[in-house]
Amino acid sequence: MSVFNLNRNKITMNLTRKINTYLLLIIPVLFNYNSVVAQEIPEIISNKTIRNQNYLPDFSFAGYHFGESKIPNPKNTIVKATDYGVIANDELDDSKALLKAIKAASAIAGDVILELPAGKLILSDILYIERSNFILRGAGSGNNGTEIFCPRPMLYLKNQESLSELREYLTSTNKRQIEKENNIDLPFSQFAWSGGMIWTQVPKQRVKSYLEKYDIAPTILAKVIQGKIGENTIEVSDVTGIKVGDVVELELFNKEGENAPIIEALYNKSKVKIGSSHWKNPTLPLVKQQVQIVSISKNKITIKTPLLLSITPNYEAILTEWKHLNEVGIEHIKITFPDAPRVAHHVEPGFNGIFLTRIFNSWVQDVTITNADSGILTEEIANVSIHDITTNGKNIAHYTVAMGGVHNVLVEKLKVYNSAVHPLSFNTFSTKNVYKNCEIFTEPDLDQHAGANFQNLFDSITVHLKPKPDRSYALFEGGGASYWKPSHGSYSTFWNITVDVLEGNPEDTILLNGMEEGPFARIIGINGNRKFEVKYGPDPYIEFINKSMKKIPSLYEYQLSKRLN
Repeated sequence: MSVFNLNRNKITMNLTRKINTYLLLIIPVLFNYNSVVAQEIPEIISNKTIRNQNYLPDFSFAGYHFGESKIPNPKNTIVKATDYGVIANDELDDSKALLKAIKAASAIAGDVILELPAGKLILSDILYIERSNFILRGAGSGNNGTEIFCPRPMLYLKNQESLSELREYLTSTNKRQIEKENNIDLPFSQFAWSGGMIWTQVPKQRVKSYLEKYDIAPTILAKVIQGKIGENTIEVSDVTGIKVGDVVELELFNKEGENAPIIEALYNKSKVKIGSSHWKNPTLPLVKQQVQIVSISKNKITIKTPLLLSITPNYEAILTEWKHLNEVGIEHIKITFPDAPRVAHHVEPGFNGIFLTRIFNSWVQDVTITNADSGILTEEIANVSIHDITTNGKNIAHYTVAMGGVHNVLVEKLKVYNSAVHPLSFNTFSTKNVYKNCEIFTEPDLDQHAGANFQNLFDSITVHLKPKPDRSYALFEGGGASYWKPSHGSYSTFWNITVDVLEGNPEDTILLNGMEEGPFARIIGINGNRKFEVKYGPDPYIEFINKSMKKIPSLYEYQLSKRLN
């Protein structure tokens, strides 16, 4: 063997030893790094076994166009309200001129924008938006923008025809707010959870059932035979009346009473007490979701969004016609009400800002609402984005932006500065909705208001609170009537809740509690300027308490990115 080959072999051996030594040093570092990364991602996502054992809904379909499109900024036909007699800052009532402008803009074919001037407008009547492809646009929600001042509560307006059934229901059932300690025994107001000075509606279309005698048989498009929770394909009896692109309503009924399989599915066979409204109205759907038809193949239909529940032959499930408006926008305004003393819960006089009903792929953005009883109320809407909203004022509100009987609605960047009974609230029949990047500065609670609401998400929420003397705070509230309990169904989710404790000893551990009968919640990520314990029941999945959620701060954004990519 030559000297050259001996030297080459020696060099090779030395180099191999160095590489091996380097690898022995670096491999543990790599494993440690991967371990750290895994620890920074909740196991309900990163651990396959835990993920398979603990169902986590996909919330990424919430919002305008299923979260796949940003709120548009169209330059369509513009109608100026000033051309119809609207004059800002003259301290005169603008209601008649605004109604005239709404009527004129609504008569124009195609997309239209009704443009409001900067300055203060006075409104003492309801502005109804009753057509698709319509935007009500102000000059901004700030000091130099458009202010709509409403001096009178809705109590003093002419009774709205669309609330006649609600009025009859409240009267016939003698709904009253009774607080003996406060000398209060008063009838409920029709405006406690309905109505608004700006109101979207499909004329003559019922929004919510209150009295059985007014129930009308739905227009059935097909009977649904089967489908699996979280999947997008359903088998139906007939596809004759359905076409790709249709937006219809999937309705699931309880025809089997108190122990029906659909109730077991809603609450995952939990031992919680179930209210009688789950079975006493078998002709009304217990679960609803608005779905868009993506494809049709023989008797199988693919829908855009995942099923809320598995559908079996034990259920009665149907696809029905759903009448609604599309591409409605309300933006860049400030709505203000006068200071007013609070009488009692449920007897609000009707200082309500916006009432959204029967809209799809629509939005509200850049709106400030001051001194409202309820800022934005919703019912029977789907895939709507409510973005960049501020509520404030001295009055105590019932709701700020409430989710009532809606599906796939995204409320993002809501800031609540005023006191409210329910600052954030998922109400009766609400499903797959998301509060994201919201902040509550005064007396926060994260409310789930009974009535078969389930699979909703509180995502990346910040709250500022003062704990009780016993170092506890009821952050998780469950409102609603006993006949609609429990407070929520399975898989309601809290993700990355940041808690700012405003007083007390920095060394204290704060107990966050309040929810006793909401089953199978997912509570992932509670963190802040104290150590926290969480009490929630029954059967919650809880992890990432007192840990930062830097890797996945928003579950909605994580799921949306994963779906689109």
